[in-house]
Amino acid sequence: MNQELLEQLSKITPEEERILEGNKAVDRSIYYRDAKTDCQQTKGTRQSTLSEQNQIDATLLLEKGKLIDIRPNTRFLHFPEHSHNFVEFVYMCQGSTTHIIDGQEIRLEEGDLLFMNQHARQEILPAKRDDIAINFIIMPPFFDEVLREIGDNTSTLTDFLISCLTEQDMGGNYLYFHASGILPVQNLMENLIWIMLEKPHGHRLLSQQTMVLLFLNLLSHMDQIVMPQDSYDQKLIMQLLTYINEDYKKATLTEFAEQCSLDIYSLGRFIKKHTGGTFKDLLMDRRLKQAAWLLSTTKLPIADVAVSVGYENTSFFYRIFKGKYGMSPRDYRLKGDAKSKHLKK
Repeated sequence: MNQELLEQLSKITPEEERILEGNKAVDRSIYYRDAKTDCQQTKGTRQSTLSEQNQIDATLLLEKGKLIDIRPNTRFLHFPEHSHNFVEFVYMCQGSTTHIIDGQEIRLEEGDLLFMNQHARQEILPAKRDDIAINFIIMPPFFDEVLREIGDNTSTLTDFLISCLTEQDMGGNYLYFHASGILPVQNLMENLIWIMLEKPHGHRLLSQQTMVLLFLNLLSHMDQIVMPQDSYDQKLIMQLLTYINEDYKKATLTEFAEQCSLDIYSLGRFIKKHTGGTFKDLLMDRRLKQAAWLLSTTKLPIADVAVSVGYENTSFFYRIFKGKYGMSPRDYRLKGDAKSKHLKK
């Protein structure tokens, strides 16, 4: 990594100064939006509230309206187990750090990349002064554009991105790359960090497009990926999400059940249990996201957009689109045009 950039990233932060002065406790005001626990709550509700108290809140780390930002990994401190309401992406610039994710210990070395979705539980062991890592705080909608740009490339990486857009915890909540020997990835990471720090003209669009290039390069080096050991249930859910992502126009529960040699009724109950929704819900969500992308990036007539994602009935398409996005397809397109002009500023 560029030495000047590395020196900038290695500076002791005010938070780290307090730690070096002897305050070894996590400053909760930086990360957590603590909720008051009502003594009258039931035991189950109380446990849920206490769990939420250990969830790092994106609204404390991201400026309002931003989907992505970076901050240095805090050194010299043991960070107890916690979760995030955002996607976290860690890049090891120099040295090493040790993370315990969903009970599995992972040691990141220089050049490694670690991705965690919002369902992962993470603990971080103390890092030394020369152990420099950068944390990317990313809201799930940021990956909508990345997935659209990746297109039909299907892999463990795209499965993971899909899981980032899913509210239900389905396991397989992290993956990481041993990427130190992949020069294009290292160059893109350096460019991405520079963009996030310097914020040049058009930096929002630049950061998104650089992230797309990063993922496209990672897709070419899937042999360097390390995943948690998935159970049968987790693998089946990821297979389902991949099927819907690829064949959303014509996908059916019957066809997927046949591919898996499973009974359609049992499969339907399985999907509901593990995702919180039905096959129909998941399919509609994928179709509408594709429709939203087409409305934002093409001039296709709205009726053609509806047909291209699997809806022959335009009136029905209008109704469900408005139900999801709170506006008509036409208004969504107009809003997207205005946003595009803003990003180019």
